[in-house]
Amino acid sequence: MTTAQEHGGDVRLSGISKTYGSFTAVQPLDLTVPQGSFFALLGASGCGKTTTLRMIAGLEEPSSGTVHLGDQDVTALPPYKRPVNTVFQSYALFPHLDIFENVAFGLRRRGIKSVKGKVGEMLDLVQLGEQARKKPHQLSGGQQQRVAVARALINHPKVLLLDEPLGALDLKLRRQMQLELKRIQTEVGITFVHVTHDQEEAMTMADTVAVMNGGRVEQLGAPADLYENPRTTFVANFLGTSNFIEAEVQGGGDDLVVKAGDCKLTLPAARCTGPTDTGAKVLVGVRPEKISLTHADDAGQIPDGRNRITGRIADSSFIGVSTQYVVRSPLCPSFEVYAQNVERDGRLTPGAEVVLHWNPAHTFGLDAAQDVQAGVEKVEEDTSA
Repeated sequence: MTTAQEHGGDVRLSGISKTYGSFTAVQPLDLTVPQGSFFALLGASGCGKTTTLRMIAGLEEPSSGTVHLGDQDVTALPPYKRPVNTVFQSYALFPHLDIFENVAFGLRRRGIKSVKGKVGEMLDLVQLGEQARKKPHQLSGGQQQRVAVARALINHPKVLLLDEPLGALDLKLRRQMQLELKRIQTEVGITFVHVTHDQEEAMTMADTVAVMNGGRVEQLGAPADLYENPRTTFVANFLGTSNFIEAEVQGGGDDLVVKAGDCKLTLPAARCTGPTDTGAKVLVGVRPEKISLTHADDAGQIPDGRNRITGRIADSSFIGVSTQYVVRSPLCPSFEVYAQNVERDGRLTPGAEVVLHWNPAHTFGLDAAQDVQAGVEKVEEDTSA
């Protein structure tokens, strides 16, 4: 196999940017999408993710930089000459054609006469072989979306671009379709580039996620790595929930010792992206599910070596699999803790004094100069960014 074929599905953006007058939608950006991967561009409305996708598709002309698909520079090529297909949130199926003919459309347009076998294969791939002679309006939203994917894949693009493809579906159907799209991508092995504002969607499906913010890639990595090792407050807050404590570095080594109020906490130096010099200010971060909650009367039973802070329960919400607590502490006005409902302590009710404790290895550190609230905003449906 030649190098060009081996890397045929690579998407490489070099110094790509997009400005509209004085507004910069995408800052100069370098990005490589590995061949055969499921890659997600994740971010809130207006972060530049859809503009980036549209520049890969050829639907937007970059203000600077180049777009390579494999070894081919496609920056100047119109959309129909690029080896890509796009699936949009609005499925854009032909209402007067049945499902078979919707999927066959691209082949017929290219003058291919014998389409039955290829269309059958595609409909089997998206598990719609039985629905071939139905019209789009007779299918559910999830089925219509799968038809749109089959119609795009039958052209054998090097790259399939997905622009908020599950945005119009209800929550249960979205979750089913997330697994379905991942299965399809694994079976066909084509590079998928997926734009979404939905964190769970990106984490469920993608091998690699680029978190975008203000026209820049804030952080890039595997979903688990982004979640466990956020490098900025935006990523820490945008992917799930984080608790932050402002602290001062007291000493170094493999483990940093930091002081917050009257508390000493430790964290692995390797998990701190903030300054580590003595006296430096850092934000100590910990995820809500990593924390244990013990009633103050039982504080003596907490094992040594754990990070601990004291507080008082302000609120609790029972959500079935877990109980979510909000704890007020001098170090953090609203510390969130998610406790699994295995053996519930009936004393853990609003007003109770408690000790929050966790394994220091589950702690990360960020530069305290950042905005603690970055990335917290609620995300709205995004069709424009």
